[in-house]
Amino acid sequence: MVQVRKNYPRLADGTLDRETWLRHIQAMAKLDGGSLVTLRKALEMSEQAEQKAIEVENIWAEGASSFLTGLEMVEILADLQIDGEALCAAMLYRAVREKRLSLKYVEEEMGETIAKLIRGVLQMAVIRSRSADTGVENQSGAVEEHSENIRRMLVALVDDVRVALIKLAERTCAIRASKNAPEAKRRRVAREVADVYAPLAHRLGIGHIKWELEDLSFRYLEPDDYMQIARLLDEKRLARQDYIDNVLQLLRSELAKADIEGEVFGRAKHIYSIWRKMRRKNIGFSQVYDIRAVRILVPTVRDCYAVLGIVHNLWRNIPNEFDDYIASPKDNGYRSLHTAVIGPDRKVLEVQIRTFAMHEEAEYGVCAHWRYKGTDKKSGQLEGQDGYEQKIAWLRQVLDWHEEVGGNPLQEDLQASDVDTRIYVFTPDGHVVDLPKGATPLDFAYKIHTEIGHRCRGAKVDGRIVPLNHVLQTANQVEILTGKREAPSRDWISRSMGYINTSRARAKVIHWFKMQARDQNVAEGRTILDSEFKQLALADFDFEKLAKKLNMHSLDDLYAAVGAGDIGVGQVLNTAQRMVKVGPSEPVLSLTAPVAREGQTDVYIDGVGNLLTHIARCCNPVPGDDIMGYITLGRGVSIHRKDCANMLRMQSEEPERILQVGWSEKPTEVYSVEIMVEAYDRHGLLRDVTTMLDSQRINITAMQTHSNKHKHTVDMVITAEIHNFEELSQVLHRINQLPNVASAKRRILH
Repeated sequence: MVQVRKNYPRLADGTLDRETWLRHIQAMAKLDGGSLVTLRKALEMSEQAEQKAIEVENIWAEGASSFLTGLEMVEILADLQIDGEALCAAMLYRAVREKRLSLKYVEEEMGETIAKLIRGVLQMAVIRSRSADTGVENQSGAVEEHSENIRRMLVALVDDVRVALIKLAERTCAIRASKNAPEAKRRRVAREVADVYAPLAHRLGIGHIKWELEDLSFRYLEPDDYMQIARLLDEKRLARQDYIDNVLQLLRSELAKADIEGEVFGRAKHIYSIWRKMRRKNIGFSQVYDIRAVRILVPTVRDCYAVLGIVHNLWRNIPNEFDDYIASPKDNGYRSLHTAVIGPDRKVLEVQIRTFAMHEEAEYGVCAHWRYKGTDKKSGQLEGQDGYEQKIAWLRQVLDWHEEVGGNPLQEDLQASDVDTRIYVFTPDGHVVDLPKGATPLDFAYKIHTEIGHRCRGAKVDGRIVPLNHVLQTANQVEILTGKREAPSRDWISRSMGYINTSRARAKVIHWFKMQARDQNVAEGRTILDSEFKQLALADFDFEKLAKKLNMHSLDDLYAAVGAGDIGVGQVLNTAQRMVKVGPSEPVLSLTAPVAREGQTDVYIDGVGNLLTHIARCCNPVPGDDIMGYITLGRGVSIHRKDCANMLRMQSEEPERILQVGWSEKPTEVYSVEIMVEAYDRHGLLRDVTTMLDSQRINITAMQTHSNKHKHTVDMVITAEIHNFEELSQVLHRINQLPNVASAKRRILH
């Protein structure tokens, strides 16, 4: 079996004394019996995987042991008192990462939640494995951009705070283990910890992990400065300890006189913090006021200010060295009183005063909230809080951390919405590329280089060939397949086809077509418009008149402009729509009933058709409130707030008279059209068509289907409500893109 180090409880044969260690962890993390059973199972799985690796691979190195790393990670996290599922995930993480256990096996044996946590940590680990040795460190200016993208990618990946805590524990183990590693590896780990994980620990308010990560990374990155400060501290250690002991004795005596129950102890300032203050304030070691420091813990906030008065009565405070983080907490929630005074023997002394609860938050950060309030173990969110608000609060902390480590002034892309609007994907050699959410492989190709975009013929995402309008997700690795010559497709600039979703890429394609010969653009533009208008059942449209409406000198000019991308098809269709509405001929679109209007006001209600509506006086809903409608007898539909007592009663008594309604800024004209779909029959075809229409917010008023069993085909006639030709064109294009669809076009209503 696997041997363990002396600092773990061991049996006579040198193996882990499981039960003693598990009881120790149970006491630290305050686990219940069920969580302890699950952790025991995870321990056995990790140990068996390690033993098998030793036997099969004939390897053994204590520093590389996934089992020992798991034990260490569990102890770090148990001290934070997070739940048993996170401890199990930590125990198994390194074994899964090193492929000694499969994630599928872990999910089968340990459950979906533990597997999901491990998967989340693996997503964070991919940053290190894919970005290592890419050469960016040798490019001036590229380092900061690359690191910034990595940090922003972390924000997008982390949606459960336990994932970040497990990763912090793993990186703490890694930097501890790097003590005996080659210098290059030690510096690489230290740089990653200093740039990414120490600031993250700070933003989460986990003080003791933050200090350890900062000190160790500083020791390996700046060994000379580290040793100089360490020597200065060591020379003064005994004298400083005697001084602190005398101060503590005096403070305990004063607290007893004031009848305040508290704890008083000395605090050693960590080396990196001293160095940073010296650099930031451009001062010498002797001018760092908080090398001698004491901390006072008391039960209540009132006691904090009472103790502050005692301290200032004992010693003269130093001007501008008082901070009230209780009245004005730090961004990460840290609360405490800080003051610097001229203490005994005229030596500077820092005093921190806080309650016991504040101390728990300062040491354990978000974990302290988990401990006191409880968590939903499935979601990792605090009980008693709205899940959305909890996630926003968590992401705001990480974004604050991002701002801090970015080293730049606050920018627009640091807003919380950035998490929902940006994605971060990898190039084949590990660089991170920042794109808007909804970006496609073509957007990626043009972001890399214009020529790569022009020559793009296909794409692989995570090693699998995908369509060029495939929507990319954060952490995808994207490879562009190119041809020998530049040959963009005109379909790429059609918004309805969904090939390109960034203005940069679209502009590059349009510019390419502008550079082509006019005759080619005329031919391409004619083909595009003929095909588009035929699909919309407008084959006999007066194109000459349309060209004049668009201020073109001739029809060929219109075709050339469309072919070159100077005029979008949507703009042409919008102009055609206006011509149809004012034309003397029979309208080609049938106008349906307009949205109902509420009295003489500017408020409109969706979902009631032509029924009379009125605002209920019992709750007086206003735009922005969640509302529902109730069909009255003779007075139309009364509009109530969803939480109105009368509405709740009517909803339970007469549910058949309740309408789902909503606010609308203004009534809009909608037109009824028939769409004909011809397709080869397959399972799920009807579902795919209706799902697509629903995603485009198209209302279906009727549908007919007819299957031909002999030819295995199906014909559909869908009656839908659309707003204009451009929207209809987009719908038809998207239906035509569905698998097995042979054609989708508009049919004239009779």
